[in-house]
Amino acid sequence: MQHFWIVGTDTEVGKTCITTLLMRQLQKQGLRVTPYKPVQTGEMYQNGKSYYHDTTMYEKYSLQMLEPMNLNGFSFKEAASPHFAAQLEGQQINTHYLLKQMQYLQQSNDVVICEGAGGLFVPLDTIGETTLLDVIVQSKLPVVVVTRTTLGTINHTLLTLEALRTRAIEVLGIVFNGDTGSLIEQNNEETILQHHALPFATIPKLQNISEIVEYPITDTSLFERLTRHETSIN
Repeated sequence: MQHFWIVGTDTEVGKTCITTLLMRQLQKQGLRVTPYKPVQTGEMYQNGKSYYHDTTMYEKYSLQMLEPMNLNGFSFKEAASPHFAAQLEGQQINTHYLLKQMQYLQQSNDVVICEGAGGLFVPLDTIGETTLLDVIVQSKLPVVVVTRTTLGTINHTLLTLEALRTRAIEVLGIVFNGDTGSLIEQNNEETILQHHALPFATIPKLQNISEIVEYPITDTSLFERLTRHETSIN
């Protein structure tokens, strides 16, 4: 098995849902799997308690015990780009620490799924020298791209794949998330796959995360690719 990133073409494309789905499905294969969110923003409150959505979803739906301290590198209260959320708290994101934490987790897990924040070019520092994409390059891990199915997805997805290709980052496959079965969506997916013949999975538009994390994907070309031991460059 191999470790990989979940990256999105934009924010709110369902990266956390897909990370949680793949975590559960791979755990069902008897693998030791942990998700990892290098940077998360947007503290939430319920019944007088604060929490972060992404790591809370990991813990809630994991089929294995997870170590809370190993699920996240940096958390910031403001729901904003990581560089700005960190600036508001007078902090800086140490990318060397993130990379060390990823390497540590890889030593004790069969699969580490690193979930990105926003899109590839989300800045991690105030001067814009380091982006999420830079950290992905340094990690030397492949990626799974999560994208929408609606209007605009062709451009966003092809730009994302081009950015990964020019940096020689291996793309394991694509997840088309939120499909309603329309002809436009079908054509969007077919057009993207004509440009990049990658393994894929299509997830329908479901009501909530509890439905998504149980969606059967083991018979998709993406899941077959993830469970192959050998690697290939796409």
